[in-house]
Amino acid sequence: MLDRSFDPKTAEPRLYDAWEASGAFAPKDDDGARPFSMVIPPPNVTGALHIGHALNNTLQDVLTRFARMRGDAALWLPGTDHAGIATQMVVERQLAAQGNISRRDMGREAFVQRIWEWKATSGGTIVRQLRRLGASCDWSRERFTLDEGLSAAVRKVFVTLHRQKLIYRDKRLVNWDPHFQTAISDLEVEQREVDGCYWHFAYPLEDGSGEIVVATTRPETMLGDTAVAVHPSDERYTALIGKCVRLPIVGRPIPIIADDYADPEKGSGAVKITPAHDFNDFRVGQRHHLPMINILDPFARINDNAPVEYRGLDRFAARKKVVEDFEALGLLRAVEPTRHAVPHGDRSGAVLEPYLTDQWYVDAKTLAQPAIRAVEDGRTVFEPRNWEKTYFEWLRNIEPWCISRQLWWGHRIPAWYGPDGHIFVAEDEAGARTAALEHYGREEPLRQDEDVLDTWFSSALWPFSTFGWPDQTPDLTRFYPTDTLVTGFDIIFFWVARMMMMGLHFMGEVPFRRVFINALVRDAQGAKMSKSKGNVMDPLGLIDTYGADALRFTLTAMSGQARDIKLSTQRIEGYRNFSTKLWNAARFCEMNGCVVVPGFDPGAAEATVNRWIRGETFKTWAQVTKSLEDCAFDDVAGALYRFVWNVYCDWFLEFAKPILGGADEAAKAETRAMAAWVLEIILKLLHPVMPFVTEELWSQTAPRGGLLITASWPALPDTFLDAPADSEMNWLVGLITEVRQLRAEMSVPPSARPPLALIGADAVTRERLQRHRDLVLTLGRLASVDTENTPPAGSAPFVIGEATGALAIAEFIDLAAERARLDKEIAAHASDIDRTAKKLANADFISRAPEEVVEENRERLAEAQNARTRLEAAKARLDALA
Repeated sequence: MLDRSFDPKTAEPRLYDAWEASGAFAPKDDDGARPFSMVIPPPNVTGALHIGHALNNTLQDVLTRFARMRGDAALWLPGTDHAGIATQMVVERQLAAQGNISRRDMGREAFVQRIWEWKATSGGTIVRQLRRLGASCDWSRERFTLDEGLSAAVRKVFVTLHRQKLIYRDKRLVNWDPHFQTAISDLEVEQREVDGCYWHFAYPLEDGSGEIVVATTRPETMLGDTAVAVHPSDERYTALIGKCVRLPIVGRPIPIIADDYADPEKGSGAVKITPAHDFNDFRVGQRHHLPMINILDPFARINDNAPVEYRGLDRFAARKKVVEDFEALGLLRAVEPTRHAVPHGDRSGAVLEPYLTDQWYVDAKTLAQPAIRAVEDGRTVFEPRNWEKTYFEWLRNIEPWCISRQLWWGHRIPAWYGPDGHIFVAEDEAGARTAALEHYGREEPLRQDEDVLDTWFSSALWPFSTFGWPDQTPDLTRFYPTDTLVTGFDIIFFWVARMMMMGLHFMGEVPFRRVFINALVRDAQGAKMSKSKGNVMDPLGLIDTYGADALRFTLTAMSGQARDIKLSTQRIEGYRNFSTKLWNAARFCEMNGCVVVPGFDPGAAEATVNRWIRGETFKTWAQVTKSLEDCAFDDVAGALYRFVWNVYCDWFLEFAKPILGGADEAAKAETRAMAAWVLEIILKLLHPVMPFVTEELWSQTAPRGGLLITASWPALPDTFLDAPADSEMNWLVGLITEVRQLRAEMSVPPSARPPLALIGADAVTRERLQRHRDLVLTLGRLASVDTENTPPAGSAPFVIGEATGALAIAEFIDLAAERARLDKEIAAHASDIDRTAKKLANADFISRAPEEVVEENRERLAEAQNARTRLEAAKARLDALA
């Protein structure tokens, strides 16, 4: 006997352990099964499950469970990323707390060993948390981006690309973090709005004929200026192009050049060019072959390339001194307060510097071309398709990819330097020594490059390195390319594009056939979640409170394409109630003897209600199956919710009650078997989204001898559709629904039993009414229902098919009070409509308000307009009673 309710806290761990112990998460060992594979976007080993992870992994699990039940050899391969800078930061903070120990005090080998020890005890928390979500990954294949197999793949790729001249060493600008002493990727740059100034400096012409004024928010960088640029068509400066100015403080002559980068409409139209400390200036410097003078050391202090009085100063102290010196020289023309974006390290919080250093680069431009063509010709498809534009735009304008990081935790670059600086790239030191011996003709001491590779470099290999490449393993042969990648839009550039580049270059095939871009989870008001706002929702806390199934269903239901998710606890609570509704339906079936009957043929059902529910089941199965194939997750949830709550529970089981309590044993037996059969289909269709409660019901409602996770997906024939039964039962549902809605709109008390007349009913309707009279009376709470030629006094009309319904309710309501109530509510909605419409018509509001606020107002307007329409229809009915 089923318990009165489902207890997620006790059931979920038990059910998950049973799945894992059964081996259900591994792909079936059947050569005839279609391979289906996905690789998890590897979360940082330092990470904890956040709501974005919960969404992303729920959708992956839905697809995996669906494929598994369809008989595919389904593999969802899990793993974690070593997350170079994030992990190193965690351990460095621990060391600092334990006695102000630095990694440099420990030395590289001891520090890296300390991180491995941390990983063994504390790393991988998120992997355990994914189990709580119900993620059915094949944990026996779990990978880590620094495990030996993946490390071998990384070395192989680096060496191969270097030999192909697609990896090279160059001096270029990078995002430099002075705190962590490393270059960081664009993804790790956080633009923060800060208060600052535009300082307007005069640079005297070298010939003494005048001056040119430039403006900057970073005065200290003028120490490294190597030109002043003006627009070639700016007539104010045409005569100055080719002349030089004398750089104040430094005394160095620098040229005035013509370049389109200078904007005649901005400031004075003249801009200082510091190629070693600004990304735009760097490109100008390349075009004009300007010197690149780096005036900062790795700690962002002024170095020896600046005048002696500045050397050793922190950049911000140097900024203050430069301004003071310009003022003393009489060359400070203006100070203009401004608020502008300044790049910060997202982990260190330090202000970043564009910094000129020797780094390792990938020729991303060359690798990008096949990746562009693969999406253009449809070998990989983005869903929603509009994200392809983002992908193309970035790849068509791609810059060289800086892959070296000045860290100790990560894949150390497989390059060794000879005593004369010659570089030997090899997969191991023995290979480097062999190459050095051939180069020098004798053994020479070698030192390995100190840097490690960008975390995204190893992650770019994830879809094939995880299957054992460079070895041609059975998994690689069977599961590459993968089917679908589910990921967020924010890493299309940094991960998706790079996996495409590397997969095509090394495997000759795209790494995945489809990329599904999941939405961003926002709070109930549509605001982005952040710790500073205090609106972050913890998925583990939500699972503790509502159960994993409720959270999963909520995220699936709200994950419509091209829209963000507004998550609220009320929605999650509502879907927990949906789970309870399903549980109660199963209890009803159990208490009424509705059990699975071996050999039962739904196609042979005779009762109209059973033929109808059979057809509704087919329609739901077809919609859910198609929507899962299309990654239309919200349509999946919507179809299941409507069918389970509305069709099966609210209508079919109610229609079945008189049969189950009647004397017709044949009809009773058929209805019991049909109720059990439909419930079994529901459990299968719902399992990918709500795996725990469905597995529990599967195990407790029939002796099936197997787990639902590995049960077969239904295959239903379209012969289950029955047009006559569909027409008759939908008429019945429509009639009762109209009566209920009219009662609700007119505030008819639940205890009232008004009479109903159907005016103009034809023979078919009269026959239907005769067959279902008891259901109409019971479910509509009516005193009587008849077919008449004239409506009874005090009745409100509605249309049902060819007939007009007339519900006599005047005696049960206070007409004046009800009219006043409707007038008040209509007026309130009209006011809300007017206020919101004016706001949306205000161009200033549309341009300035956050996108989520504008969308919220549009939704409010639509809801108010719909509500007013319904109330006005009710008012019209009320007026007809008078």
